[in-house]
Amino acid sequence: MTWRWRYENANGGEVTDRPLPREVFPSQADAESWLGENWRDLLDSGVEQVALLDEDRVEYTGLSLRPE
Repeated sequence: MTWRWRYENANGGEVTDRPLPREVFPSQADAESWLGENWRDLLDSGVEQVALLDEDRVEYTGLSLRPE
């Protein structure tokens, strides 16, 4: 299993027009821990929400990076 984040704009479209981290993780927990440490930098880079993928399968999508 290979876990990774897909970075999205507010409408759910993938953000591909800027350099962003392309980390891959051995587990869902590792991916989520990394996001917990890096979400502010992603938000500052223009990422509004993320989707978590396991290989090509979407585990979940539409996770906002904005604090509520």
